[in-house]
Amino acid sequence: MNIHEPATSLKGVGPKKAEALKKLNIDTLEDLIFFFPRDYQDRRNRVNICDLKEETASVIKAKVQLIVKDRYKQGRKQILRLLISDDTGSLEVVFFNAKYLQNSFQKGNEYMFYGRPVLNFGKLQLIHPDFSKEGSRGEGILPVYPLTKGVTQREMRSWQHLTKELWGEAEDFLSPGIVESNRLCSLEYALENIHFPEEKQKLLEAKYRLIFDEFLVLQTGLFAARQNIKKGGRGIALSKDVDVKPYVDSLPYPLTGAQQRCVNEIVKDLESDIMMNRLIQGDVGSGKTAVAEIAMYKAAKCGYQAVMMAPTEILAKQHFEGFCKGFGNHSIKVGFLSGSMKASARRQVLQGLAGGQIDILVGTHAVIQQDVEYKNLGLVITDEQHRFGVNQRVRLKEKGHDPNVLVMTATPIPRTLAVILYGDLDISVIDELPPGRQQIITRDIRGKDRNKCYKLIERELEKGRQGYVVAPLIEDSELLDAKSAEQLAQELKERFGRYSVVLIHGAMKQSEKDDIMEKFYNHEIDLLVATVVIEVGINVPNATVMVVENAERFGLAQLHQLRGRVGRGKYQSYCMLITENESEIALERAEIMASSSDGFFIAEEDLKLRGPGEVFGTRQHGLPDLKISDLAKHMKVLNVAKDQAKKILQEDPKLEAAENQPLRRRVVKLFGEDFQLNL
Repeated sequence: MNIHEPATSLKGVGPKKAEALKKLNIDTLEDLIFFFPRDYQDRRNRVNICDLKEETASVIKAKVQLIVKDRYKQGRKQILRLLISDDTGSLEVVFFNAKYLQNSFQKGNEYMFYGRPVLNFGKLQLIHPDFSKEGSRGEGILPVYPLTKGVTQREMRSWQHLTKELWGEAEDFLSPGIVESNRLCSLEYALENIHFPEEKQKLLEAKYRLIFDEFLVLQTGLFAARQNIKKGGRGIALSKDVDVKPYVDSLPYPLTGAQQRCVNEIVKDLESDIMMNRLIQGDVGSGKTAVAEIAMYKAAKCGYQAVMMAPTEILAKQHFEGFCKGFGNHSIKVGFLSGSMKASARRQVLQGLAGGQIDILVGTHAVIQQDVEYKNLGLVITDEQHRFGVNQRVRLKEKGHDPNVLVMTATPIPRTLAVILYGDLDISVIDELPPGRQQIITRDIRGKDRNKCYKLIERELEKGRQGYVVAPLIEDSELLDAKSAEQLAQELKERFGRYSVVLIHGAMKQSEKDDIMEKFYNHEIDLLVATVVIEVGINVPNATVMVVENAERFGLAQLHQLRGRVGRGKYQSYCMLITENESEIALERAEIMASSSDGFFIAEEDLKLRGPGEVFGTRQHGLPDLKISDLAKHMKVLNVAKDQAKKILQEDPKLEAAENQPLRRRVVKLFGEDFQLNL
């Protein structure tokens, strides 16, 4: 058995189990070894039956006195009941749907049981406890793994035990010097004590080593990618003689102070011979697009092309329409490119780009396809940067010779995490809304008062306005007590029969979603029932109502993004948050939303309440998933690993040294083969 063999080489892992493990991203024995527990159960201290306390996890050693099989049946489910005892008392153990356990116990034998006693009919019971024979790995500190259907904790622990002999085969990508200078334990020691720690101190040592490893690989990959983005160093310096004032004066509204500050920073960057790498962070409606237009105007008037990449076709089309109006009076030609275009239209755009007749291009990821050539690309802009990975940004930048790069996001990112995502970028923040923008009235509504929301929707629809109703799920779930989008759509179609009510969700084809959004934009649809697919949507000034069902199931930053879908026109807008859960944290979150419209404040509060695991959403930001580290909780380790990654790349920029080859392999594995690392 070696570390690169498939998981099926383990005893007990057949085709079905292998399929289940695949859902956990476990294909090989190495994947299994690096699949870490999410928690631990301390089963070192046994208690007597007489000392058991309700809802307190406990370990007991007891003898089986009575086994009752198959006496009760609920449909096809079979129940197994045990009466167990020790010297201090007796206890009932119940297993539901327990046909597979029918031969697991023998009367008169002793077993170890672990669980949380519950009070039923005035007496304590153990419902579905873990159990084992004494001495069969049922004691000590046991790992608890994040699992999927078809895999049990017992199986996972057993498989991890079977791979023990392979822990020493795992490739340690840290040189002895790095291990020593950072006072780290060996990788073999870390693997042993992350899976089966003997004591808390050893677990902490193991965790520190593995968190350091993960952060080092992450930071090395990001720094390597950023080297590629910044490769060349010298950028295109635009002429200082070209003033942006004519375009600023032609805008239908004056710039805010924050917009003007951003424009000044961007113009200074563009006129410098150092390549611009700047992020514009600004709340929904803060005017980021106008700032981007000014930058594109500067590039076009200096004889260079500019390109903007948007995450969806309908958003790209909306930008295109706006740019055509804005640049039409300034002799600047705008082009559009998307994957759904007809071949003849696409060919015409490609010819215009290559020939220099098109000054500004806007489109989807189609703008970075291999056959798209620019004559003289000087400025690259990505809208809603969090929807694009670093790799896409690299590919777009490589369409020119070190063009200036501007990225925009309306997704407020906690300042404590922004440096991780955008460490290579200078950051500009538009923290001021244009004058005259009406505050969106936000209310927290209990589920039983849902009718108030429906009356508000009715009033707004009667005025000719439009609205959104958002649910956390597509279909009904037996496991979650939450309204589904399908259920809502049906209810609302019956309630608002004379209006057009349409459902949209992420499982639909992109073309179908774009068609629905376009109809909503053109007011062919009055009420859109949706999942969070509309979180980053389009500008619909006529939409004035946002209703979010089961608001407690959404993060604060996500709720803020959803709220930003309304309030984009001249009409008073409303955001109604319907909560079914009246827990303290749910009420606190609702209060934050109702009292603040500052996206950055809300993002920071979201981080405090939920932690970065949910807030950060690494995958949506184009970063790999993190298995064991926590970007906010482990900031000290992150900073140490970041310094180490910088040092490694300064000494060996392409990781060519023999001692850095294992690190290089690990980085490529984490980020994916197509990740442009410039290594």
